[in-house]
Amino acid sequence: MNGSEDVVNFLATPDSSRKLFEKADLVFCLDFNDPSRVERMESLLSTCTAPMVLIDHHLDPKPGFCNPVFSYPSHASTSELLVHLVLALGFDHYISRDAAECFYAGIMTDTGGFRFNSVSPGTHAAAARMLEAGCRNDLVHERIYDGNSIDRLRLLGHTLLEKMRVFEHYRTVIFAVSEEEMDRFHHAPGDLEGIVNYGLSIHGIRMAVLFSERDGLVKISFRSKGPFSVKIIAERYFSGGGHRNAAGGRSGKPLEEAVQDLMDILPQFANELNESYGQD
Repeated sequence: MNGSEDVVNFLATPDSSRKLFEKADLVFCLDFNDPSRVERMESLLSTCTAPMVLIDHHLDPKPGFCNPVFSYPSHASTSELLVHLVLALGFDHYISRDAAECFYAGIMTDTGGFRFNSVSPGTHAAAARMLEAGCRNDLVHERIYDGNSIDRLRLLGHTLLEKMRVFEHYRTVIFAVSEEEMDRFHHAPGDLEGIVNYGLSIHGIRMAVLFSERDGLVKISFRSKGPFSVKIIAERYFSGGGHRNAAGGRSGKPLEEAVQDLMDILPQFANELNESYGQD
């Protein structure tokens, strides 16, 4: 997206990021509501002396983390919330085409292409306002979804063919990708994004989970359909959180042990996972 070249990536340039925090007059925390969610950058937030403002749509923000707090879990995306905030402040004349396309990209990706049940008329109204501001929705979609590298497609193929385990009696699909495999396909940040949704697209599947190993930590992405809440599993067992149908967690155990932890708890959710809904 236009403007992304000005973003300072903490993982790539931690020293530059630290200096920016030290000089900041105001810090906005967007799309997360607990400093632990930013992992290695948590120490910078905890020692930051500048006022911090939270704008987020996740449940249960950590008390005292920021002030003021704009927390609206009913909104489908933080970008949607930002659009409504900008309009309410009367700053809509500042929304350039580039800004509109970035807002639209945030709304589109955070709602899974407008398909989650949290999407509301307000979500579409915010997206429509960005189109009025000049957003080229086809270009945004192309940049996000049609910019695959050869390595990413090969990693996707390998994951679907070799790493997908289907547990029909739990209506669950599990992917587990090791650090060695990611290195083999020259993994870049974002290459695994969206892979978990392929599991959820299988007819009859209620939950899909992606385990990915990196730098001694296993990151876990949970997705579900219908009333089954993956947020409960992420919070209770994997130091995470999120939404009912989309959540994240992590584990400090080796990859297969982390997967086994999930397998050990699946029986207690068997009835919920096998409940019928919708078109079943």
